[in-house]
This record gives sequence, C-alpha cells and structure tokens, in this order.
Amino acid sequence: MLAQIISHTPLWVWALLAFLVYRGIVASVDSEVALKRLAIIPLVMLALSWQGVSTVFGVTALPMLCWLLAAAVAATLNWRLFRKDRVMAYPERGVVFQRGSWLPLMLMMGVFLTKYAVGVTLAMHPALAQDTVFTVVVCTLYGIFNGMFLGRLLRIVNLYYSPQPAPGAYNSQLN
Repeated sequence: MLAQIISHTPLWVWALLAFLVYRGIVASVDSEVALKRLAIIPLVMLALSWQGVSTVFGVTALPMLCWLLAAAVAATLNWRLFRKDRVMAYPERGVVFQRGSWLPLMLMMGVFLTKYAVGVTLAMHPALAQDTVFTVVVCTLYGIFNGMFLGRLLRIVNLYYSPQPAPGAYNSQLN
C-alpha cells in the first residue's frame, strides 16, 4: 500500500519536498539574510496551508476559526518565547543576522506532511472532508505551523525596526 501511495504521488510533490528540505538545511546555519527574503518561506507555507484548508474544507466558519485561533495562539507564543539574542538587525545594510535553527525545517515538514497525509487520507476516505473532528484537527495543525512562522517573522521585523543600542552604549536601566 505504501508503494502504491508513493507511486501515485505527482513528481512536483517530491520537488517541493526537496526544496523545503534544502531551505531547512540552509536555515540551520548562521547567516545574514535580507529582511524581504525572511518572508518568503513563511508566505510559501501560508499559501500551502491556505490552499489545503480552502480546497478541502472550503472557506467556511469552522475551518477558518480553527486556523485563525491556532495561528493566533502559536504566533503569540512564538513572539513571547522568541530569543532575541539569536537575531541581530543591521537596518543600515538591510540585513538580519540570525543564528541557525532546525525549527524552520521542522515547521516546513509539519506543513508538508500534514498536507500530504490529508491528501492521501482523503483519496482513500473522501467522506472525511465532511467530518468535524478531522476538519478541526487538520485546520488547527495548519494554524499552529503558520502561527509559528508568522510569530517568528513578526518578531524579527519588530526587532529590525526597533532601535538597538550600540555595543557598549550606556543603558540607564542597568543602574
């Protein structure tokens, strides 16, 4: 059965998987990145999730509410738990230095595997598209992954546009 599932998977899906793995490996290394480039992967993942939710469940109240609530909670948590010491903004050069992390790879694989599993599951059991529990679980998963991406991106953008003290500058809050 697994061989049948893999053989019926379109070639573009494997190309997308290879691209996401590549981007995840790149994200695992310390790098300087232009602020605009930081938004590419979160927007791609948002598009994949949105396409997954809207085509399978429709743009109706339950899927949208599950996605929005999960995304809001995950974005808020990621904003609050984000380690500012892992990013240094250089607005004068238009770049952000960020420490490498495997989290982007895990989140990308989360979106990809959710989308793949939903596709396979619905191909075998199409009636699940109407199942409330299935809808809630899938849309919540998409929302969590996207919220993590968006919370991280928004936090980095916030740090980029916030004034940062120069190294060695006097900070009156220390006294």
